[in-house]
Amino acid sequence: MLCADQSQMCSYTVAPRRCQRTTDARVHRSGDSPPAHRARELGLGFGRLPTGPHNAITDVPGVRVGHCTLIEGDGALRTGQGPIRTGVTVVVPHNELPWKRPVFAGSHRLNGNGELTGLENIRETGLLATPIALTNTHSVGTVRDALVEIEASHRSAAEPFWSLPVVGETWDGLLNDINGFHVKPEHVCAAFDSASAGAVLEGNVGGGTGMICHGFKGGIGTSSRVLPTVDGAFTVGVLVQANHGARERLTIDGVPVGQRVPPSVVPLPSATSSRGSIIVVVATDAPLLPYQCVRLAQRAGLGIARTGGLGEHWSGDLFLAFATGNGDLPPPFLESNVPLTTNVAMLANHLLTPLFAAVVEATEESIVNALLAAETMTGRDGITAHALDAELLVSAMHR
Repeated sequence: MLCADQSQMCSYTVAPRRCQRTTDARVHRSGDSPPAHRARELGLGFGRLPTGPHNAITDVPGVRVGHCTLIEGDGALRTGQGPIRTGVTVVVPHNELPWKRPVFAGSHRLNGNGELTGLENIRETGLLATPIALTNTHSVGTVRDALVEIEASHRSAAEPFWSLPVVGETWDGLLNDINGFHVKPEHVCAAFDSASAGAVLEGNVGGGTGMICHGFKGGIGTSSRVLPTVDGAFTVGVLVQANHGARERLTIDGVPVGQRVPPSVVPLPSATSSRGSIIVVVATDAPLLPYQCVRLAQRAGLGIARTGGLGEHWSGDLFLAFATGNGDLPPPFLESNVPLTTNVAMLANHLLTPLFAAVVEATEESIVNALLAAETMTGRDGITAHALDAELLVSAMHR
């Protein structure tokens, strides 16, 4: 079976036949199909700011998202064979090649038991010049190398360059044959090639395929906010890979849902299912400088806290924020046509607070959207992560 449909072959220099695998690899473009249950369909709201048209990170103009999902096999774990419950998600910051037009960016670590590659370069330069990819813990290297290969394919063979891609991870080993290393370069290629604007698929897709959140099935979630005109009418979008949290601490819109839906009602997949992580990607079209992006990234932790996340010892809670409001930054390479100076715009610091509120609200809602979109999944050794049923949630919220 192809890792994409016949028209969605790999565009880089690896032969397209590498996409032919027996794994049930599904490639998803934004807007492929109607989204699953989302928080607002249930009458839930988070904060006061309105959402963008898709309530997704793709509401930030130019931002695109693509997924490649790998699902195959059932039964006992056989390392290298399955069951497979994993994938890769790619976020592209704008409509051009990222290495040709970098954007300002900044990061924050709430708890560091995890990985988000490329951050030292971002801290040093303040620039994001690659796509952002999310996958499982043991596939970070493969995904990183594939992103370098994709960039190399767009450059002349004689052109010297370096690439330090941003790849985040969370651990899907409860459901997935994580040591089978099933994510391959062609899957990264497919996710990158399929990245598009519009509604974003959530839950059991891409990097979120095998993830567990607060003892329920988790995965990918997204949300957005639009500031009022008086505050600049900027858009903030958030995408999470949610694989964190303990059931008893799950809180939604201030309601202790995890206590009202205990393991006696919806079983936990494992006694250790709270040992997980969350990656948060924040995008905005506001004209921010790198240190302001750092401040935006910090606020994602408050959205996690509002849903009951603590930044537990075992958790890798890593956040990256990028801003597309300065559109003419020179590429970070030795090129003769780069001007001596570049003019940039900066939002006044005292006007950042509305953006902070947008990040907190959208992060909180993204986590809930991930929970609601995810479907019950049985993985290796018959371990099952149960979905948070929408009707059950509504009942718990009004109890």
